[in-house]
Amino acid sequence: MGTTVIGLIVIAVVVFYLVFIYNRLVSLRNQFKNGFAQIDVQLQRRHDLIPNLVEAAKAYLSHEKSTLTQVMEARNNAVSAQKDAARDPGDGTKIQRLGSAENLLTKALANFYAVAENYPDLKANETIQQLMEELSSTENRVAFARQAYNDGVMSYNTFREQFPNNIVAGMFAFKETSQLELESPEARQAPKVAF
Repeated sequence: MGTTVIGLIVIAVVVFYLVFIYNRLVSLRNQFKNGFAQIDVQLQRRHDLIPNLVEAAKAYLSHEKSTLTQVMEARNNAVSAQKDAARDPGDGTKIQRLGSAENLLTKALANFYAVAENYPDLKANETIQQLMEELSSTENRVAFARQAYNDGVMSYNTFREQFPNNIVAGMFAFKETSQLELESPEARQAPKVAF
C-alpha cells in the first residue's frame, strides 16, 4: 500500500512538472508572437509612410525615377514579406525573408536620402521634412520592437532546448524559431536624414 502511494505521488509530480513545462512553452511562444505583433504594427507604419514620401518627392525628382521606383519595389516586397511572416511568426524562414526584405528597403531608402541631398528645394519642403522625421522615428520604434521580439525568441528557444523541456517540446511540436536580423552591418543603422 505504501509503495502504491509513493508511486502515485511520483507520477503526480512528474505530470505536474510536464504540465508546467508545456504551459511555460506556450507562454514563451505567445510572448514572442506578441513581440512580432509589435514589429508588425511599426513596419506597417513604415510601409504606409513610404508611398507618401515618394509621392511628395516626385515633383522634385522627376529625372530620378529609377530611385523612386527602387524604393517602391523594395517597399512592396517588404509588405509582402511582412504579411507572410505575420501569418506564422514562429516560422524561421518567413522571419528571415522579412529581415532580407527590410534590409533591401533600408538600402533603397538610403539611396533615396543620398539623392535627396542634392536637391535644396526638396530638402526645404515642409511635407518632405515631416515625412522623413516620421520615418526616422518609426525606424527607432522598429528597432526597439525588434529587440523585444528577439529577446522573446531567445527565451523561448533556450527554454525549449533545455532538458527535459526539449522532450516535451518535441512531443507537442514546439518548433525553433528565428530572430529577426538584418543581413548587413550598414543596414543595422537607421537611415540618416540630414536637412
